[in-house]
Amino acid sequence: MGPAKVAVPSPNDFLQKRSKEPKLAPKKKEEDGKKLLPLSVPPRTYYPVTRIKKNFISKNALAVMTGEPKKPRHFCVDTRQGDKYLLEPSGLFPKYINKKNYGILPKYVIQRNEEMKREEEEYQASVLEQLKKKAMKVLSEEERTNILKALKKNWEEINRAYQGLPIVTDTRYKQMHKEELELKLKQLEHDIAAIEKHKCVYIANV
Repeated sequence: MGPAKVAVPSPNDFLQKRSKEPKLAPKKKEEDGKKLLPLSVPPRTYYPVTRIKKNFISKNALAVMTGEPKKPRHFCVDTRQGDKYLLEPSGLFPKYINKKNYGILPKYVIQRNEEMKREEEEYQASVLEQLKKKAMKVLSEEERTNILKALKKNWEEINRAYQGLPIVTDTRYKQMHKEELELKLKQLEHDIAAIEKHKCVYIANV
C-alpha cells in the first residue's frame, strides 16, 4: 500500500535542448575509395595574374596608317554665318536614282496589277453576258409584215363596226360604245404608223 517505490532520477540526467531530434550520420570524406572532385569555382583568395600590357597609342596609330581613309561628307551651306547641314539625307543628293533597280516596278505591284486587270475583264464579260440576256429581240421582215397586216385587218373590222353605228346616240350605252371604238381606231392608227415608219422594230424581254 502507498506510492510505488521508484528510483529517483539523477539531477545530471536532465532533458537537453534538441536531444529528441533525429541525428544524421557523420559525413564521410571518401566513399568507396574514391576522392571527391575539386570544385570548379575558384576560391575567394584567387587572383588572376594579368601581365599583358597593350600599347593602345601605337595600336591606334597603326590602325589609322593601314586603314582606308574616310570619305569626305557632302555639306550644304545656305547662310552667311556658315550654317551647314548634310547633303545626303536632305533629299538634294541623287541617292536613289543611282540604284540598279531604280524605276523598276516591284514584283508584288506587277502581280496586283495583273489581278486587277483580270478581275476587270471578268466583270466586263459578266456585264456583257447580262446585257445579252436582257437584250431586245429584233423583229424579222416577215414578222413585221404579218403584224402590220393583222393590225390593218383589225382596223378595218373596227372601222366597219364604227361606220355601222346609228347617227343618233341618245343613250349612254351608245355614247360609250362609240367612244370605245374611236379610242381603238386611234390606237391602231398610231401602231400602224409607227411600224410603217420604222423598219427595225425591237421587242423587250419582259
